[in-house]
Amino acid sequence: MSDRKSKVALVQMRCGAEPDKNFSRAIQFVRDAAKQGAEIVCLPELFRSQYFCQTEDHDNFALAEEIPGRSTTTLGELGRELGVVVIASLFEKRSAGVYHNTAAIIDADGKFLGKYRKMHIPDDPLYHEKFYFTPGDLGFQAWETQRGKIGVCVCWDQWYPEAARLTALRGAEILFYPTAIGWHPGEKKEFGEAQHSAWETIQRSHAIANGCYVAVANRVGHETPAGGAGIEFWGQSFICGPDGQIIAKGSIDNEEIVIADINWSAVDRHRTHWPFLRDRRVDAYGEINQRLID
Repeated sequence: MSDRKSKVALVQMRCGAEPDKNFSRAIQFVRDAAKQGAEIVCLPELFRSQYFCQTEDHDNFALAEEIPGRSTTTLGELGRELGVVVIASLFEKRSAGVYHNTAAIIDADGKFLGKYRKMHIPDDPLYHEKFYFTPGDLGFQAWETQRGKIGVCVCWDQWYPEAARLTALRGAEILFYPTAIGWHPGEKKEFGEAQHSAWETIQRSHAIANGCYVAVANRVGHETPAGGAGIEFWGQSFICGPDGQIIAKGSIDNEEIVIADINWSAVDRHRTHWPFLRDRRVDAYGEINQRLID
């Protein structure tokens, strides 16, 4: 069995009020990651702007772009120059009135491999995503990149075992989750530790249940684009192995590149020794497509 390895990097960054500046900074982070040997680089959710979903404002639709389009062209040129796979979360304008929260996948030769449209759309205090995003309609996918087979979901998707499972069943050996999650400052003292623990635990469980790596790129910083208390993004981007053990983790509040070596053969080894996929009772799961079971 080959022990082929790749270096995976997560960009943990602050996002300011100027989209072009954010994009330029993201490009520099990708360059810095490549200098450290990264072969796959994942940017955080909606990194081109501050997290605008804190308020319902029609003016924010001007932030959207076509995919493929200007950003993916630039990132394709960057990926080809550096020889890295790039995962970029962008605000997609599909047509008038139809917008998506979309991740673009760029291969190491600069080729645009495709896109994933966020399937699960939240609507919580300061997370008014249903106002902006149409639920994804491309399904759960995996892409055979020049570095290996990867799957991508986005933020709120990370709470759903069905999303992780279906992506893994497509053959993904790493699940990437571009993310923008944090604390409401007024709740942090009472609930903050439990909220973060739940977020990390559910994603580590996806790695274990599917015998694959999980890599989560979150942003940092306290953003108040709508005024008020805003959101304090908690960083702590991480990479964990198929056994759920964290092998690299970022800080709570610093910009940084979280980087780790992954061993592709570990996926085969874990799926063979912990054969959860083999022992699934696919004949007994028909009711999973129901909202509730009476």
